[in-house]
Amino acid sequence: MRVLDGGPAISLLGDALRFELARNAGAFLSAGALLPEAVRAALFVVVAPIGLALFCAAALATGFAAGRALPGLALLAGGGLANWLDRLAHGGAVTDFVSLGVGPLRTGIFNVADVCIVAGVAWLLAAEVARARPADADEPPQEETG
Repeated sequence: MRVLDGGPAISLLGDALRFELARNAGAFLSAGALLPEAVRAALFVVVAPIGLALFCAAALATGFAAGRALPGLALLAGGGLANWLDRLAHGGAVTDFVSLGVGPLRTGIFNVADVCIVAGVAWLLAAEVARARPADADEPPQEETG
């Protein structure tokens, strides 16, 4: 981070990958960054980690996070914990430093913890879809004889 602190963005691969330092006091795409500081602290430093801990405990207790879903829960919990620790260390803001783009289209600036959170949620959704799908959905229907 010292390389980026106060310096210009570092562009790679024809600016498809850009490293630039940003402090994000909000959530995804800075949502909530304009809330009063006390409200942000309550939401992002207290409520969000408690909610994540309760979700993880419930997922483990009910068996939802067994088998295929467990890696997704681990990614979600790890990313959430990393962002929470970053907020504690940096006055309520997370350190974002990566953006992707093609031409004038760019993503917001994010960090590795954000990638883990998104990957974890996607993994959990895929595991739930696979769990909810009937086991015989891949087999063609059998014709009755008789």
